[in-house]
Amino acid sequence: MYASIGGSRRPSAPRKSRLTVRLAVLASTVALGAAGLAVAATPSSAATCNGYVGITFDDGPTGSTSALLSVLRANGVRATMFNVGQNVQSNPSAARAQVDAGMWVANHSWNHAHMTSMSQSQMQSDLSQTNSAIQAATGVRPQLFRPPYGETNSTLQSVASSLGLRQVIWDVDSQDWNGASVGQIVSNAGRLQAGQVILMHDGIQNTRDAIPQIMANLTSRNLCPGMISPSTGRAVAPDGTPPPTTPPPTGTPTTPPPSGGCTATATTPNVWGDRYNTSVTVQGAGNWTVVVALTPPQRVSTTWNGSPSWDSTGYVMTMRSNGSGNTFGFTTMMNGNSSARPQIRSCTAG
Repeated sequence: MYASIGGSRRPSAPRKSRLTVRLAVLASTVALGAAGLAVAATPSSAATCNGYVGITFDDGPTGSTSALLSVLRANGVRATMFNVGQNVQSNPSAARAQVDAGMWVANHSWNHAHMTSMSQSQMQSDLSQTNSAIQAATGVRPQLFRPPYGETNSTLQSVASSLGLRQVIWDVDSQDWNGASVGQIVSNAGRLQAGQVILMHDGIQNTRDAIPQIMANLTSRNLCPGMISPSTGRAVAPDGTPPPTTPPPTGTPTTPPPSGGCTATATTPNVWGDRYNTSVTVQGAGNWTVVVALTPPQRVSTTWNGSPSWDSTGYVMTMRSNGSGNTFGFTTMMNGNSSARPQIRSCTAG
């Protein structure tokens, strides 16, 4: 369903998700399991951020916010959550979980009304009330505002500005609110270019299922999820700096003693502010199993050229050859620990 504004067509709010907790958990598990398999990018294509895009989700928090956050974290995505004030008020813990997961929170009005039909004082009250609810729940005061349905006018923009809010619409509409399939959502996201912003929604199963493939496509084009600048409304690096123009530092190789007839050598060729890539080369065997240990709270978000599995702690990864050669890699989110690097525990042939 659309609302027509000035000859343009804007999407209406998506239907509320009616998934049960069991289905939400199942969906999250499926998406998490697919994350490592969906990324077919080579280490070189996964290594460079030549630009940033704004991944955004409207209408949260919902009953499926936890499942969405699990998929985002599993795929190394930091996104901007345009939250509805009354949803935050009724579910403050979910809003807080967004911030705890590294997401940015923003204002999407109090109850998703058609704000251009409001008086200036009503607009002021609506946005102020939403700001207060978000700040009370998360400790963060929003700096961004997205008008419901993308409907805006000069009065609304002026009110938002007076409250310290930068208006952000979108460049690419995923069409998830319109019943788009996973493939269609992935295809639409494939149009994203550096600096642009995509519209998606909390509470939609197909959207969650599309995230690993969206990330694989972005990685193959050297694009990374970024924050939306409150100054320009465009996607920039998470710390506000432009994309790197010089090669990142190279780490020191770590070579463990040979075990079972093969040797694995790890290097960290690419390091950014919040994550880094590790490349592991195996010698002495064509069919191999390598065990890698992380230092908490670091977590692997993406792997390539191998078949990973994890122990119960989530910090020990067993990577097995999958016919893609003798070099595999993975991206690790630092999660506040910028100094630690993965350690190779063993390499076993056969």
